[in-house]
Amino acid sequence: MMPDLGKYAEAVLSSYALSIMLIAGLVAVSLIRARRVRKELQGIERKAKTNG
Repeated sequence: MMPDLGKYAEAVLSSYALSIMLIAGLVAVSLIRARRVRKELQGIERKAKTNG
């Protein structure tokens, strides 16, 4: 069920593809950073518990 985009089909579809790739990249970077920050915070909390 694809609308008729005529001569603009290539531009529209490539724009959609690029947007999806950029959003997926941002999600991936955010998840990677969140995992790293969580690991660092756990290390800090562990040090705080042992040092009083």
